[in-house]
Amino acid sequence: MVFIMLAKSICVRWFCRSVLAVLMGIAVVGPARAARPQWQDGIIRAHIRAGEFAPALTLARQTSDPKQRDAWLGMIALAQAEAQARDAYLQSAAEISDDRIRAGVLACAGAPPDGRGGAAQPDYDELIDLITSTVRPTTWDVVGGPGAISPFPTGVWVDPQGVLCPMARQDATGNLAALRAASRLRAGREENARRNSPLRMISLPRLEKYVQLRLAAGQQPTETMQVMAGLYRIRYVFVYPESGDVVLAGPAGDWTAGLEGAILNAETGRPVVRLDDLAVVFRRMICGGPDAKFGCLITPRPEGLARLQAFLQQSNQRPIHAESRGNWLKQLRAQIGKQDIEVYGLDPRTRAARVMVEADYRMKLIGMGLEKGVPGVVDYLHLIKLAPGEPPPPMTVLRWWFTLDYDAVLASRDRLAFALRGQGVKVESENERLSAGGKRVHTGESDSLNRRFARSFTEHFEELSQKYPIYGELRNLCDLALAGALIREENAAANAGWHLTCFGDPQAFPVELAQAPKEVDTVMNYRIINRVHILAGVSGGVSIWPATLVSRRTMGVENDSEIENQRSAAAANGRNLANGGWWWD
Repeated sequence: MVFIMLAKSICVRWFCRSVLAVLMGIAVVGPARAARPQWQDGIIRAHIRAGEFAPALTLARQTSDPKQRDAWLGMIALAQAEAQARDAYLQSAAEISDDRIRAGVLACAGAPPDGRGGAAQPDYDELIDLITSTVRPTTWDVVGGPGAISPFPTGVWVDPQGVLCPMARQDATGNLAALRAASRLRAGREENARRNSPLRMISLPRLEKYVQLRLAAGQQPTETMQVMAGLYRIRYVFVYPESGDVVLAGPAGDWTAGLEGAILNAETGRPVVRLDDLAVVFRRMICGGPDAKFGCLITPRPEGLARLQAFLQQSNQRPIHAESRGNWLKQLRAQIGKQDIEVYGLDPRTRAARVMVEADYRMKLIGMGLEKGVPGVVDYLHLIKLAPGEPPPPMTVLRWWFTLDYDAVLASRDRLAFALRGQGVKVESENERLSAGGKRVHTGESDSLNRRFARSFTEHFEELSQKYPIYGELRNLCDLALAGALIREENAAANAGWHLTCFGDPQAFPVELAQAPKEVDTVMNYRIINRVHILAGVSGGVSIWPATLVSRRTMGVENDSEIENQRSAAAANGRNLANGGWWWD
């Protein structure tokens, strides 16, 4: 182990020297321009070799060319890392405006071995490609120019691995524009994040930047970062290309620990949005293509359903006495066995996946009368009323599943401000028939009692979320999915120059993983009405598919020019965010 760590340290140090030479080569080998006199390259280079980083930084900051400034800052940051001045290196890296260059420099310098994920092996070829494509791309020798970069060898090592269509409407009032304009205030400080705010703004590129810098320093994201400054609903997405910000906005405030690991708003009891969930969902929705979706399924096994039917046919031939009902129900559940859990679109080991599975399973417990609901939500079996002599409904598998429930996505005329309107989550229903072999047959239909339970759960979703925060956790995932799909569809990240170099990369920002859920006890219950046993089982899942909500074919455009005027007036405020700030009210 000592030999491996020593070899790794030598490899990273060798790599840093190589990249330092490359970044210096941008100035030395690349062609000079009037705005960047050759003497400035030489002075910065001399300062770096002498270990005089402060005057080198002063000169680098004076250039008006942001790409050249980033190259110089990267050169200085790597030299500081080589000199073991890690705090200074991180401060210099923080000034790099291009998130791709910054990520490459941080990867080259390497994180301390006790950091989240440890030091990662950088991709030298990728960094060379990045430099030649962003810093005066027409001047390199690969396209006939005088500039040149030479590769250097690097080492490798192996890390251990473990084993678990609503219409969008038009905002004709201009209020959406006013909210976006008003959001251009100074950044909030970490200690102020616990105060209540009806509308808190979270700059995702800035949050990512400071998370990235903490990871490079071997530190975890702060508690405020992990709970997104107390944000507990996403109401708006604002885009600011001029300052490079993509903003999530919504109500926020103080937070407290709840049961079973929940983190809740101290006043409303609603779960806060979690940073890990944002990274997991955005990787799927922004990087997963225009038809990206995710969800889960909880389904009974065909062989279990076949055994269940055979058992019922046999037991129906003789009456079931009161004293034997418990044993009968035990045998019945043993026949059907467990149900399979399938998570699609997300890593099933993530917290987001576990939230979906738990929310779905507990909704079914309420529907079968095995967990208490709230006033107004009656379980399916108690909705059944039989007149004397009336036969019971046939044994079927009820299907209930969560899906998106948004009234609209509102857009400003310049498509830089968007509002998410609606509850976020609803329950859908279907009755499935069973074949003789236990195969479930989709009917596409839902009887009145089945629809009634699904409707009551949807109508009382807020009260249920107060009682069981897991449903609020699910809604946060839905908000994140819709916001991520909107950012992808509107090309908002690219417009702001944000490339998700940390949040979009599972290796750069590893989230907590746990054992993946694979099976669960069958949700089934019975009720006796008029001395008749009525039995019901349930399947379903979660389906989060926001593509139709963010389609340009359905999204209205505001015709009022007020929003554009307000955005222009507010642009200057976006540049006044304090150093280290990533949220504001």
